[in-house]
Amino acid sequence: MKALPTLFLFFALIKSFSQTTISGKVTDPKGFPIEGANVYLEGSYDGGTTDISGFFSFRTSETGTQTLVISFLSFETFKKLADVSTMTALQIKLMEDVNALDAVVLSAGTFEAGDNSKVSVLKPLDVVTTASALGDFVGALQTLPGTSTVAEDGRLFVRGGEADETQIFIDGIRVFTPYSPTTNNIPTRGRYSPFLFDGITFSTGGYSAEYGQALSSVLLLNTIDEPDQNKTDIAIMTLGGGIGNTQKWDKSSLSANASYINLAPYIALLPDRNKWDKPFQSASGEAVYRRHFETGLLKLYSAFDTSNFELTQEDINSTDGVHFKLNNKNFYFNGSYQGMLTDVWTVFGGLSYTHAKTDVGIMDSDIDNIENSYHTKLKFKRRFSNRLKLALGAEYFSTHFNEYYKDDLVSSATNGFTNNIAASFVEADVIFSKKLALKAGLRADYSQMFESVAVAPRLSLAYKTAKNSQVSFAYGNFYQNPSNDILKFDQNLEPQHTDHYIFNYQYNAEGRIFRAEAYYKNYKRLVKYDTEFVDFDSNFKSTGSGYAKGIDLFWRDNKNIKNVDYWVSYSFLDTKRDYKNYPSAAQPNFVNTHNISVVAKYWIDDWKSQVGFSYGFASGRNYTDPNQEGFLNAKTKSYNSLSLNWAYLLSPQKILYASVNNALGFKNINGYQYANTADVNGSFSRRALRPAADQFFFVGFFWTISDKGTDNQLDNL
Repeated sequence: MKALPTLFLFFALIKSFSQTTISGKVTDPKGFPIEGANVYLEGSYDGGTTDISGFFSFRTSETGTQTLVISFLSFETFKKLADVSTMTALQIKLMEDVNALDAVVLSAGTFEAGDNSKVSVLKPLDVVTTASALGDFVGALQTLPGTSTVAEDGRLFVRGGEADETQIFIDGIRVFTPYSPTTNNIPTRGRYSPFLFDGITFSTGGYSAEYGQALSSVLLLNTIDEPDQNKTDIAIMTLGGGIGNTQKWDKSSLSANASYINLAPYIALLPDRNKWDKPFQSASGEAVYRRHFETGLLKLYSAFDTSNFELTQEDINSTDGVHFKLNNKNFYFNGSYQGMLTDVWTVFGGLSYTHAKTDVGIMDSDIDNIENSYHTKLKFKRRFSNRLKLALGAEYFSTHFNEYYKDDLVSSATNGFTNNIAASFVEADVIFSKKLALKAGLRADYSQMFESVAVAPRLSLAYKTAKNSQVSFAYGNFYQNPSNDILKFDQNLEPQHTDHYIFNYQYNAEGRIFRAEAYYKNYKRLVKYDTEFVDFDSNFKSTGSGYAKGIDLFWRDNKNIKNVDYWVSYSFLDTKRDYKNYPSAAQPNFVNTHNISVVAKYWIDDWKSQVGFSYGFASGRNYTDPNQEGFLNAKTKSYNSLSLNWAYLLSPQKILYASVNNALGFKNINGYQYANTADVNGSFSRRALRPAADQFFFVGFFWTISDKGTDNQLDNL
C-alpha cells in the first residue's frame, strides 16, 4: 500500500517538471508599468495579474501554440499567438482604447443630436422642445451657430450659403423636396415629423466624402432603429390633430402617424395681414417598418403629404393686390439595409424615390411642375482594427423635372431637364491614439448633363489637448449642380464649387459643452444672369464667385443651475457674392452679420411643468433703396423675437401644452418693396414687408397610451 502514495508523488514530480513558466512586463504607451492587468492563456484556467511594477509570472502545463491574452480597463486587449516555450521575459505595451468615452472625436463643422453620440450638443428631445421651433426640427437647428435668421423663408441658411445649398438625408439617403412649398413672406416648414427620428447630425461644413451635391452643409436624420414598446399618441391642437401608433413584434416593428392641419379657425379668430380665400390646410402621413435579421436591419420609410391655400397679398404696384394659389402633393419613399457581411465587413444599401407635383396660380398665370427624383447608394466598410476603418461606395442621383407655363398674354411654354449624376467615394478613419484622429476621403462626381467630372478631397484632423478639450481642423472641396429654377432654362453650365477651411476648439465636461469655430469658404462658378428675375430669355454663365468667413460660438449648461438647461449661441458672418444679377460683389440680402440665440428650459416640480423660452436676435439685412445710389445700399432694423412655452402634466400620460412666438410683439421687418415708377418728385415710394402676423399662439393636448403606462410626449414638445 505504500507504493500508491509514492506513485502519485512520482507523477506530480513529472507534471511539475513538464510545466512552462510564462513571464513578462506590461506597460502603457509611455513605458509606465500597469498594475492589475489580467494575463491568461485563452481557453485555460492558467493566468495571473501584474504587480505594482507591471511584472507577471505564472506556470502552465499547456504546450504548443497558444494565445496569450492581456486586458486592462481603458486599454485595448492584447493577444499574442505563439509557442508557450517562447513566452518568457515578454515586453508588452498596451495601447489606449480609442473607443473610450474620453477619446478624441472628429468634430470640426459638426453638431450631433443623439443619445449615442460621444459629444452631443443637442439631445433628440431638444429638437422639438425649443419654444421658437413650433415642433419643426429646422426651427430648433436655427438656434445653433452658423445659421442665418431669414424669418420669412423658414429654411436653413448656413454660413453664407443659400437654403438650397443644404441637403437633407434620411438614413443616409437623399431627400429631394424636404420643405413644403409656400409663397412670399410666409415661412415654410420641414415636411417630416421629428417623432420618428432619434438622431440628427447637422454638419455646417467639412463633412464626409460620403455626401455630395451640397455646397454649404448636410443634415442627416436617422429613424429609430427599435421602439421599446407598443404605444399610441393622440394630439388635439388649435391647428388640427394627429394620431400615431407603434406596434412591436419579436423581430419587427411598425410606426405610423397621420396629421391634419387647417388654419381657417385660427385665421378667423386672429386675422393676419393677408386676405385669405382659402387658408392653409394639409394632410400628411408617415410610416416606418423595421425588420431585424440575424446580421442586419431593414428599414422601409414612406411619407405622403398634400397641402393647398389661396390668398391675395398686398402689393405696392397693384391696388387689388396679387392673387396667389398653390396646390402641392408630395410622396417620398426610402428603403435601406445595413448589416454584417463578415466579422470585419459591413454593407449598407439604400434607395429613395420622390414624386412632387405643384400647381401654382399667380394672377392670370398658371405654373405647374412635376419632379421625379431617385437616389441609390451602396457602401462597404472594412474594419481592420479599432484604429483603422475604410469605407468605400458608389451612388447615383437622377432628377426628371418638367414645368408647364400658361398665361393669357403669352403662348404656353414647357421647360425641363434630366439631371443624372454618378458618384463614388472612399474614406479612411485613422485613430493614432486617444489624442489624435484623422479622417481622409476622396469623392468623384460625374455629371451627365455637363459631361464633367468633379474630384473632391476631404480631410478632418482632431487632437485632444486635455482631458475635457480638443482642437479640430477640416478641409474639403464641395460641388453642386445649379438649382431646378436655373436648369429648367439652361443646361450649358458647370457645377458650382466651394472650398471649406474650418478650425474648431471644443470643451466637453459633465453637463457642459463649449465650442468655438472659425471658418473660411471660397466660392467659384456660381451662376450669373442678366435679367431682373430668372426667365426663359435670361443669359446664364458660370462665372460667379464669393467668399464667407466667420466665427461661431456655442455654450450649453445643464449642470450648474438646478432643474435648468440652457444654451447660448453667437455667430459672426462676413460674406460677399458676385452672382445672380448682381452688378458687383455684395453681402446677399439673406445674410445677418450677427446672430444670437438663447434657449432655456426649467422643470418645476410643484407645478408638474416644464417652462421655457427662446430669444433670437439678428442684425439687419441688406436691401436696395432706389432713392439712393448703389446696390444693396441699405439695411433693415435688427430682428428680435422672444418665444415662450409651457408643458403641464395633467397626469403621467396627458399633457397640456401652450406656446407663443414673439411674445413681446416686436415689429420685425423682413425688407421693403418699392414702386416700379417714381412719383412726381422723382422718389420711389415703398412699403415694409412685415410678417403675416407679429405673434403666433398654439395650444395642444397630447395623450399617450402605452404598455408601460408612464410614458408621455413631453420629450416631443
